[in-house]
Amino acid sequence: MKYFIVDAFAEELFKGNQAGICVLDKWIDDNLMQNIASENNLAETAFVVKTDNGYDLRWFTPDVEIDLCGHATLASAYVLMSYLEKNVNVISFYTKSGLLTVTKINDLFEMDFPSRIPQKIETKKIVQESINAPIIETYMSRDMLILLETEEQVKKLEVDIGKIKNVTECFAFIITASSSNSEYDFVSRFFAPNAGINEDPVTGSSHSTLIPFLAEKLNKSKLVAKQLSKRGGTLYCEYNGNRVKISGKAKLYLEGEIKIYK
Repeated sequence: MKYFIVDAFAEELFKGNQAGICVLDKWIDDNLMQNIASENNLAETAFVVKTDNGYDLRWFTPDVEIDLCGHATLASAYVLMSYLEKNVNVISFYTKSGLLTVTKINDLFEMDFPSRIPQKIETKKIVQESINAPIIETYMSRDMLILLETEEQVKKLEVDIGKIKNVTECFAFIITASSSNSEYDFVSRFFAPNAGINEDPVTGSSHSTLIPFLAEKLNKSKLVAKQLSKRGGTLYCEYNGNRVKISGKAKLYLEGEIKIYK
C-alpha cells in the first residue's frame, strides 16, 4: 500500500499533528489495520479506499479504532488532492461519523464536521485532582470538556495521567480557555490516555465540541484556535448550527510503501 506521513494543522514541517495515511485498493483485515497503526505508533493512522462516490475512511490509534479524527481526515484529503487526484478540490469521505467533505481553498483544507454540543455536568473530585488548575465548569459530549479561567493555566497545565485514566465515561479530555492573544479566540489541549494518546499535538475532532461551546461563550461564529501542545497547531473554525467547519494547512513529511511479509 502507498503510505504517507503528513503534519496536519501545520504552518511548517515538524509542527502540527502527524498522521499516517495508508491508501488501499480494497479493505484488509481489521486486525492487520490495527497492527499497522500500532507499528506506526502515531496518534492516528488513516486507511482510505476509493469508491464510486468518493472514499471510505477509517481511523486507528495505536490501541483502538475511533469514530472521528480531524487531523487524519485533513491529512488524507491533502494526500489525495496533492499527489493522487491533483485535479480534485472537493473529496467526500464515508466514515463511522457519516459523510465528511473536505474542500481545498488555496492552501487551506476545510473540513465539514458534525457539531457536538456539550452538556454541563458536575465536576468530579477525581477530575479536579487530576489537574493542577482550578476548574470553572465541566461539560460532556464524546469527550469531557474542562473550562479553565486563563490561557496561561492551559499552557502550564499538568495532568496526572495515571489518575485521569480512571475516569472512563468519556473518550478523552479537552482543556480549554479563551485566549489572551489577539491572534486567537481560544486555546486548548487534548488528552486521551485510554486510547493510547497521553497528549495529542493537534486535535480536529475535539473542535466539533469546542466550536459550538466557544461560539456561544464568545458570541462569534468564526473563530481562530490554537492548540498549545509542544508541536502546536492553528485551526480556523466556523459554527453552522449542527455542522462545524475546521480548516488548516498540511505539510508532507514522508512518502513510501508498506509491504507486509508473512
